[in-house]
Amino acid sequence: MSDLPRLSLALNSTATTSALRLLVLSNGHGEDVIAVRILQELQQLSNPADIFALPIVGEGHAYQQLNIPLIGSVRVMPSGGFIYMDGRQLVRDVRGGLVQLTRSQIKAVRTWVNLQKKSGNKSAILAVGDIVPLLFAWGSGADYAFIGTAKSEYYVRDEVGLLQRKSKAARWESFSGSVYHPWERWLMSRPHCKAIFPRDSLTTEILKKWSIPAFDLGNPMMDGLEPSFPQGRFYGGDAEQEEIIRPLIVTLLPGSRPPEAYANWQQIMVAVASVMEISKRDYLSRTETMVFLGAIASSLDLNILSQSLLSQGWHLYSESPVQISDINALTFKSKNAYIILTQQAYNDCLHLGDLAIAMAGTATEQFIGLGKPAIAIPGNGPQYNFVFAEAQSRHLGSSLILVEQAAQVGSVVRSLFNDPDKLQAIADNGLRRMGKPGAARRIAQCLQERLG
Repeated sequence: MSDLPRLSLALNSTATTSALRLLVLSNGHGEDVIAVRILQELQQLSNPADIFALPIVGEGHAYQQLNIPLIGSVRVMPSGGFIYMDGRQLVRDVRGGLVQLTRSQIKAVRTWVNLQKKSGNKSAILAVGDIVPLLFAWGSGADYAFIGTAKSEYYVRDEVGLLQRKSKAARWESFSGSVYHPWERWLMSRPHCKAIFPRDSLTTEILKKWSIPAFDLGNPMMDGLEPSFPQGRFYGGDAEQEEIIRPLIVTLLPGSRPPEAYANWQQIMVAVASVMEISKRDYLSRTETMVFLGAIASSLDLNILSQSLLSQGWHLYSESPVQISDINALTFKSKNAYIILTQQAYNDCLHLGDLAIAMAGTATEQFIGLGKPAIAIPGNGPQYNFVFAEAQSRHLGSSLILVEQAAQVGSVVRSLFNDPDKLQAIADNGLRRMGKPGAARRIAQCLQERLG
């Protein structure tokens, strides 16, 4: 469908009695998911806005599942949206029609805004992601709000001050006093910009120095993560003994993008072997039983991962050592350890894990946001490479521990569980950097007040 029929359909798809027509712009699958969480909360408010969307990257399946009309052209680019990590990916996207797609999308946004004005509808734009949707929103001439998912002050500083980094490129990131550069702050401080929602409290505090309408309402990434079981462990009279005999549970996060995730899985299996070599006394007298929970994205083929396990000496096992909300989960056993592969119990995997072996973006941050440590192994990309992992480690601070080789993970696990003070500091750090649940609801209410 061309842009003009899409726009005509969008204009006439809902009644004109709504207080506001809201166009959502996002540039990535993760950004789409965050946007949809907020839109679901918006739809629950009284007199909700009529909502439209334009995913700048990808085809916007998250919007389509909510039956939100798309107003312009959408297309999957060769890079999948990771052009900022590799210049070669940008070249591939340009050859794949990126320039023409961007031009048509800018035109679609401006046409949509003009159609709303001619029809007498109050309209606004919600930009989710980085400077690209923010630029689209500013160029539209409409009122807009921005959810900044790509940047955090934690990339360049902590609560004490700037991080010590050697390269000139690293110092460039905060040359103007913020991880957000002057041109980005200029876009955030325009009269049409009604609200900015940064990722965390520290970033909000910094942005407010420039009279930017920044609101510290939390990070929607921590919403919707409730497990299938009651939260918190409730033991009987001998709580200490019950904790000792409980198995060590390690969550495995290989990422969601094939074929990269399959290569990540091979590295994670090396890490699993190194953890299995650790003796019982290294876990403060905890039982030798270990459980590895593989949180496997629906985009991956379980058969490929299963064959990898079987070839390494694991065998299928009929009983699971832990209860999760997936009757189709596959359990494998080797010596004193179990690996469970699930594509339906993601939240349970996050909550049950004592720590994670991680080669993922959003999943790693969500795990750490629950107050737990993660050990990361940089892969070969295009997503989870050294550049991405190093930046993520700055963002997440002490909660994310980078290792150069997968075989080093076991020694890191030993060190962690012999340092309870560090584990407590990691718990506090994760909660502070990722925020409390409920952000989507709070942001939706603020959007209605500021834009409606």
